[in-house]
Amino acid sequence: MNKMRLLAVPALAISAVALAGSPAVAADGSYSSTLGQLNGTTGTGTVTLDVVGDQATINLQVSGLAETFQGAPYPHVQHIHGGATGTCPTPANDANGDGIVSVTESAPVYGGILATVTTSGPTSPAEALNLQLGGQGGNYAIQRTFTVDAATLAELEAGRAVFNVHGLDPATTPSTPEAFNAPSDLDPSLPLGATSTALCGTLVKTQMGAMPSGGADTGATVESSSSQAGMIALGGGLVLAAAAGGTYAVRRSQAKA
Repeated sequence: MNKMRLLAVPALAISAVALAGSPAVAADGSYSSTLGQLNGTTGTGTVTLDVVGDQATINLQVSGLAETFQGAPYPHVQHIHGGATGTCPTPANDANGDGIVSVTESAPVYGGILATVTTSGPTSPAEALNLQLGGQGGNYAIQRTFTVDAATLAELEAGRAVFNVHGLDPATTPSTPEAFNAPSDLDPSLPLGATSTALCGTLVKTQMGAMPSGGADTGATVESSSSQAGMIALGGGLVLAAAAGGTYAVRRSQAKA
């Protein structure tokens, strides 16, 4: 059968908030955000997280991200981050000036990964780059209930939880093809652009099931776009062919079950 290779994430990228000995947190409620654009993204997204006890029901709606043709859809992974300032990065966080705000450059403001929002199955930080369980294509929705730990509940209650969707479009990112295809700071077998943040928003507490009026203040902005072309190798498991029009071909690697 066809399989995508699952990728390990360095411990630095998935460190959660240490809350040992902290009292229990009553985080029941609804947390929502209208996601802001980063790294040249032209897509949009909204997310609502309804929390009761240690159970969180998510409603994520994403559209306009990088698409694919002639193969499998572009995989987009998404996470809840926390343990920092509870805000989203801006182009000013691009410390090395390569045109892409990487996860490492973003960590001081949105923190480490607390939970991976997968389409099914496990949701721990260990699934951070599980491409099989990411959102697929440029338009998708995730609606499911999963268990959240004490660290995630505490960051939600404190207003420091940030939601991210990863996976850039090389046709719109304000970087060079060389920068986009450089080794990822999360896994060197992946291109930097494939693991960097596309959409970001702080999860703001609202009335149960309601989106915040006007959206959350994400701190993210829309940058100018540029057309890029090239081949992107995703850990040997995927190949994204970026055309001038922003279309992609994604091929799964062949492996026996």
